[in-house]
Amino acid sequence: MNGDKIKGLYCVIDSAWVELSAAGKTAEKLIRAGAGIIQLRAKNEGSKAVLEAAFGVRAATRGKAIFIVNDRVDIALLSEADGVHLGQDDIPLKDARELMPSAIIGLSTHNLEEAHEARFLGADYISFGPIFQTKTKKDADTPKGLERLKALADEVSLPIVAIGGITADTALPVLEAGAASVAIISDILLADDMQGRTEEIISRIRPLLEKR
Repeated sequence: MNGDKIKGLYCVIDSAWVELSAAGKTAEKLIRAGAGIIQLRAKNEGSKAVLEAAFGVRAATRGKAIFIVNDRVDIALLSEADGVHLGQDDIPLKDARELMPSAIIGLSTHNLEEAHEARFLGADYISFGPIFQTKTKKDADTPKGLERLKALADEVSLPIVAIGGITADTALPVLEAGAASVAIISDILLADDMQGRTEEIISRIRPLLEKR
């Protein structure tokens, strides 16, 4: 099943922190560090620049890592991405599935009701957050915390990608609370040594993942 592929570290290349022109090179660094999932997230950017960035990330990830495009089904299709991640206000999941029948499709959720709806609609995985205070998303909800993450994981069978304020120090506790994967943005992209930070995170969470 597609959802089984979503586990461990979920890297996000966000145009708020990385120039789109550097997306491909950034993906190469993450892959050298051992990243297995990379999402391209580009809010409020021109379609041409996003597509060019997607081509760069696809070239870097092909045969090496799963490539997910945030929001943009058209960009995902044109760049031959492995999947797309949708927000609650994006193109409906059922329509995305018609366009990308075999793709990995994730859906952002913020509560148990949305999580159950995502399962009903056929999502391969859900994201949930923000877990902690985050500086990546300006309009983020109030932090959910580990207890609410654990409660959701106990109720929902879909793999959960926890997101929001997660760092190298908190990645393991988040996975222990029931997340299948941890999405980390600023702690990696703003690190002095991006590749080294990614390697550190993977090293910290590997023992837990090997037990699952």
